[in-house]
Amino acid sequence: MEAEENEPTSQRTKRVRRQEILEKKKAADDIIRAASSQKDHLSSFPQYRHYRTNGLSVYLGSGLGDKLSFHLKQYIQKLLKVNMEGPYGSEWPTEEKVKRKEMVAPEARYIFVYEDTNVDGSQISSMPENEKSSSHTDAIVGFVHYRFIMEEEVPVLYVYELQLESRVQGKGLGKFLMDLVERIAIKNRVGAVMLTVQKKNLLAMNFYMAKLGYIVSAISPSRVYPLTGLETSYEILCKAFEAKSAFEVRTFSLAICCLKQCCRI
Repeated sequence: MEAEENEPTSQRTKRVRRQEILEKKKAADDIIRAASSQKDHLSSFPQYRHYRTNGLSVYLGSGLGDKLSFHLKQYIQKLLKVNMEGPYGSEWPTEEKVKRKEMVAPEARYIFVYEDTNVDGSQISSMPENEKSSSHTDAIVGFVHYRFIMEEEVPVLYVYELQLESRVQGKGLGKFLMDLVERIAIKNRVGAVMLTVQKKNLLAMNFYMAKLGYIVSAISPSRVYPLTGLETSYEILCKAFEAKSAFEVRTFSLAICCLKQCCRI
């Protein structure tokens, strides 16, 4: 106690600040750990188990990256190729290999969209994943792949993929799924939903920014790399739920700091 009382003000301030940083990091890690431990985030949102509108009737089910059946893996790879080979262009062969690894990661969480045929939506959602996959792979019409991760020391829900077959697009399903994703993020106390979009994918850029209100993140290449003259083919978009401006300013300053260290600017 006496040592602390005799401690210089500057050192005491640094110590207190360091303790605050450690406590915030632990709290953020706890949020990620708790969110990732849940196997079925849909269970908290029964009202989102089905979607019926615009002549479309589908049901949702959950999945885990390291529990995907062979048929589900094939379906994911096929839909990714159909939807993303164009926007990625010459980068697709390399990106496809990356996505194949990402899709089976233990931390990967899925929302699968099943076309309503003869099985009730509540039955599909409650089925074991292996049974659901083998019985209803042909009825799948899309999926969302998301994870809970740390982004610039902030816990976020990162949407890795939102892929729908062309025949179910333009019916409000994508907006419905993103609304669900945002509710999952809020319930699990993360700071934002983030995602990556190819600049050439103009429909996706318009969907997220004009229709859903996402903005270009402060850590997106277009906001960081102008300092170095580098260009990339993608943007990082985000929607923050609390202290939006503080989130943007803090992540931007951290990104600039890292950039200065790496590039010696």
